[in-house]
Amino acid sequence: MKIAVAPTVMLLDLIVFGIVPAPKVVASVVLVCLGIGIATVTDSTLVKHFYGICVGAAATLITALYQMWAGSKQKELQASSMQLLHQYTPQAALILGLLIPLMEPVGWASLTGNAAAAGNGKTILSYQYTPAAVAVIFVSAVLGLLVSLSTFLVIGCTSSLTYNVVGHLKTVIILTGGCMFFGDEMPPKKLLGVGVAMAGIVWYTQLKIGSAQAKLAAKAAEPLQLVVSDSSNGGSSSTNSARYNSSTGVDEGIMSPASLISPSMGTAKPRIVTTADKAVAALYYKPAASAVLPALHRPNR
Repeated sequence: MKIAVAPTVMLLDLIVFGIVPAPKVVASVVLVCLGIGIATVTDSTLVKHFYGICVGAAATLITALYQMWAGSKQKELQASSMQLLHQYTPQAALILGLLIPLMEPVGWASLTGNAAAAGNGKTILSYQYTPAAVAVIFVSAVLGLLVSLSTFLVIGCTSSLTYNVVGHLKTVIILTGGCMFFGDEMPPKKLLGVGVAMAGIVWYTQLKIGSAQAKLAAKAAEPLQLVVSDSSNGGSSSTNSARYNSSTGVDEGIMSPASLISPSMGTAKPRIVTTADKAVAALYYKPAASAVLPALHRPNR
């Protein structure tokens, strides 16, 4: 059911936040899930027990909601991954502490010395804790903490959907590493699934990189848009005029039409469009830049 978490996240994003994913993103995620399914699903009978299907569906839904909550709360509270983990861990430990006696064989009979009733060391209280066992439990706890921290880090920096794609990449690495280092078999069906999943992961990565570059280009074009707006108004404002240094022949910059307000001080900070801003704007918006930039170097008379 873990394969169904990524499609569930996309569906919940659409229902809860109204986020419509791009068709190419949907296709890449479907390709990843299809590949993981081919590589890992070995049971030909998927539906055996209705109760098991209900439990699996509930676990998938809760996992998707949990991942979306982790991302939305980090952005809403402007909290770091460590801060969110610090607030989340005590509550999770309390819930697990209450559920353990209900779900796990605790072995209360071992307190009375009845080894047969206690399960012969197979319960929590009757188990013989050696230093090696305690060390393994401690290392496991530390690794679990790091897994939770990495979960918040990845979701906070990207999204819950990207986190699921990274999780499928981990599955591919496990399958490939088991074959390369531990002698596990790699039948054609598993190899085909690994290849399909990797194709989907690479496709998804390229789509996200392209989207990030487009956002950076749009942000870099903002100074040029301000200059275009100012030049369309005739450039009559004294605060928006170019400062030309006659001794050096260099245009020292242009004040943008809008002022940036500092959130901490509450005072206006004029934004100066530098030569570097012009170069970036010319790179991404050559037609507009060719019409506007020559006017920027005329001295202010």
